Amino acid sequence: MDQQDTLILQNFQEVLQADCLLLFCLFLFCSEENVWKLCDYVRKQRTAPLKHLFVIFISNETRTVPLWKQKSGHGDLPVIWDYHVILLQADQSDCLVYDLDSTLSFPCSLKLYAAQALRSESDIRPEYHRKFRVVPVDSFLLNFASDRSHMRNSDGSWKMPPPTYAPICTAGHMTSQLLACTLIVVQPKTIYVMNILII
Repeated sequence: MDQQDTLILQNFQEVLQADCLLLFCLFLFCSEENVWKLCDYVRKQRTAPLKHLFVIFISNETRTVPLWKQKSGHGDLPVIWDYHVILLQADQSDCLVYDLDSTLSFPCSLKLYAAQALRSESDIRPEYHRKFRVVPVDSFLLNFASDRSHMRNSDGSWKMPPPTYAPICTAGHMTSQLLACTLIVVQPKTIYVMNILII
């Protein structure tokens, strides 16, 4: 990574730390839309090179993944999500995680996030083991869409109030692309980004 990229990434971190909660209308239980809006902001404002940013989908076949240090959590108990989406900044130094639902610092190091939010799977039953899908930000911005059907109960009512803005629809993708992303295994218990072992 060249010096200009390093300076841009430092500026990116400062902008997001200072303005993120003011810039976005964030909704609990909409991590994929919150991350999409964050990525769209980065693209429009050019606050960071997209080549260093990756969207991470966390889920599994049973759609029960525990995460700790979540705003909707209670004490040291995990929140069980059907899926969760975070943003990863990967460069040649320490990787950073941007989790808009976390009580950890924003951003925090991947090492800290893995230790405190993901934690070891050695004490977790197999049906709760997490799988990760790593998607480059530019691909996510071009291909993600959500009709929010996953946010509805079987009777059509909302599980939680939806965001007030229209569902995200990218060119050529008018229906939900979320489920196709969440269950593809990169490799259980391990996240690889750019051929660098992170966890």
